[in-house]
Amino acid sequence: MATTYFLSSYWLKQQFIIVVLLFAVISSISSPVNGCFTSIFSFGDSMSDTGNSIEISVLETGKLPHGAFPPNGCTFFHRPTGRFCDGRLVIDFLAEALGIPFLRPSYTTKVGRLQKFQKGMNFAVAGATALNSSFLQENGIHNRSTNISLGDELNSFKHLLPSLCSSSADCKKLLRNSLIVMGVIGGNDYNHAFREKNNEAARKFVPLVVHTIASAIHELIELGAVTFLVPGNFPIGCSPDLLTNYQGSNKDKYDPLTGCLTWLNQFSQHHNELLRTELEKLRNRHPDINIVYADYYNIAMRFYHSPKQFGFKETLKACCGIGGLYNYNSSRSCGYPPLKSSCNDPSSYISWDGIHYTEAANKWLANVVFEDLMKSTTCVPY
Repeated sequence: MATTYFLSSYWLKQQFIIVVLLFAVISSISSPVNGCFTSIFSFGDSMSDTGNSIEISVLETGKLPHGAFPPNGCTFFHRPTGRFCDGRLVIDFLAEALGIPFLRPSYTTKVGRLQKFQKGMNFAVAGATALNSSFLQENGIHNRSTNISLGDELNSFKHLLPSLCSSSADCKKLLRNSLIVMGVIGGNDYNHAFREKNNEAARKFVPLVVHTIASAIHELIELGAVTFLVPGNFPIGCSPDLLTNYQGSNKDKYDPLTGCLTWLNQFSQHHNELLRTELEKLRNRHPDINIVYADYYNIAMRFYHSPKQFGFKETLKACCGIGGLYNYNSSRSCGYPPLKSSCNDPSSYISWDGIHYTEAANKWLANVVFEDLMKSTTCVPY
């Protein structure tokens, strides 16, 4: 009994220290750090999309995505912007902290005006996968959101890059002074498989997804990029959409402390382990390149273990959702009728719409990632 009490007391003290440190970081992220990076170029999926999905969805399906409708954007922008969130994303907080304007979505940018966007551009597209759509279809996985893959985003970047600079040397200088945010990407490759309960395909994809991410980083290094921020996967076992999809599973498959599905979280950890190994190989091949791993998994798990310390009252329910134990229904997405409203206080929820995080959760993530970025680069404000 005494040992149990000691361990519990020690754990609580450690959690308290973590929260105190995180609050300290907020003060640094609220003030722009001048002179670190002149630009940010971002790739990924809906976790980073600042509006590309609006243009892409209209072109591919003829209709707007649900991120283009209220209540998305209700907390900060007070209007929908194409972000799948009530407010800002991690990429928005990072841009603010670095004194860079919110990244314009690349697919809505006119080529003739590109010189105005040397501060950076966002190539992330909601629903984007790491692997190309034809490969996924051959393996029985159908992406209903978009045909865009990481390779397509990278090709768009390479196509637009010459319009941002006057010469090859100028482009290399631009990239040398830029932060490249590579992801989050790969989550949709897995999630589409999990939603179809094709767990075998999801496991098969992991090394392929990780290799694709590493190859994209290598291509950008060849173009002149030197600083990368590469996020790992989230604890998907805590996501309301997958919890709903696998509801009714054996109780032994759930973490008794958090209510998350243990095996899905173990899957995320497997992806992250392979990704970190691949990033270390890249560092060894390119010792002059700075690759910072963003540990989204372990940062986010703190929310689920100690929600009250971060201001969260609901951990596994969606703020903007309808029905069921987790307030999520895949056929009635946030933004589409009748889901034109959300919970009264999004900041008390971790999950915004059952898939994406609230602005409050994104801010906590950004705080820690920003601190790690500052410690791992020559751009140190201290």
